[in-house]
Amino acid sequence: MKTSWRTASLVVSAAAVLTLTTACGQDTPPPASSQNVGASAVPGDLGGIDTGAGAGASTSPDGGAGELAVATNVKLGKLVTDELGLTLYRFDQDTAEPPKSNCDGDCAETWPPVLADDAAAGEGIDESLLGEVTRADGAKQLTVGGWPAYHYVKDVNAGDVKGQGVGGKWFALTPEGKKAQETADQPGLSTRKDPELGEIVVDKDGRTVYRFMKDEAWPKPVSACTGACLEKWPAVAPVDINDTKGIQKKNYMTFTRPDNKAEQQTISCSPIYTFAGDKAAGDTNGQGVGGTWYAVRPNGEPVGAPEK
Repeated sequence: MKTSWRTASLVVSAAAVLTLTTACGQDTPPPASSQNVGASAVPGDLGGIDTGAGAGASTSPDGGAGELAVATNVKLGKLVTDELGLTLYRFDQDTAEPPKSNCDGDCAETWPPVLADDAAAGEGIDESLLGEVTRADGAKQLTVGGWPAYHYVKDVNAGDVKGQGVGGKWFALTPEGKKAQETADQPGLSTRKDPELGEIVVDKDGRTVYRFMKDEAWPKPVSACTGACLEKWPAVAPVDINDTKGIQKKNYMTFTRPDNKAEQQTISCSPIYTFAGDKAAGDTNGQGVGGTWYAVRPNGEPVGAPEK
C-alpha cells in the first residue's frame, strides 16, 4: 500500500505589577465505533458552505496518513495526526452511522480526503475505531469513530490547526472520533512538564518562555535584546500575577524598555521572551541558541545555562 499524497511540508490585557515589588530583591508580599463499510458515498449538496479555501488554494484530492499519532494542542487537547504531524479533521455534514462523505469537488480540493490504504494505528490510537468508506470516485477514505477524515490545505506545518471551526462545520478529530473543542483559556503564564527540560514556563498559547543571558536582572532589569533581536525573540508583555499558575511571585515585576517604551514582564527580575522559531505549543527550538538563550524555570532560573 502506497501513499499518493505527501506535498504538505513538515516543517492581556495586563496591569503593571510594580506595586508587588519596588525593587529587585525586596521582599514585599504580593497582594461511536467505525467499521469497514465499503458503501458508496453519494456527493451531497454543500449549499454554498464556506469551505475555507483561500485565493488559489488547491491540492490533490487524495492523501495518505501512514501511522496515525496523538498530538496535544494547548487549547484543543488530544488530536489525531498523520505520520507527518498534520491534523486530521471531520465535517459536520458527513455522517458516521453509516459513514458517508459529503465533501467532493471544490470541497475536496480544500479538504483532501485521507486515504485508508496505508493508515495504521500508532500509539494512543484505538485500532478498532479505524475504518473506511468508499467515496464517489471509488477511493477508500479513512474513518475515525465512523467519521470520514480529511486534511486541510492551509495546514502546512506539524501542529497546525488552521481548519478548526472553519465555517462552523469543520473540527479537528479526537482519538475517539469526536469534535475537538476549545478548552478554557490558559493562564497568561504557567508551567508544563517538558520530557527533556523538566518543568518550564509557558505563555497563554503554550509557547516556551526564554531568558537571554546577556540581560541584567540586578539591581534592576535591563534587556540587551533590541532591534532585529526583538523580531526573533518577542518580549513577553505584562501578565498580571493573578493570571499566572505555578510562577514564583517574589520579584515578579515589569519594567519599561528604553528602546520602545514598552513594558516587559520579568520572572525573578529577569526579562522573559518567546521565540519566533517555535511554531507550535510545546516547541523548544530556542533552547541553547547561541549559548545565550535558555528556557525558564518557575523560579526564573535558566534551564541548562552554564554557570558563570
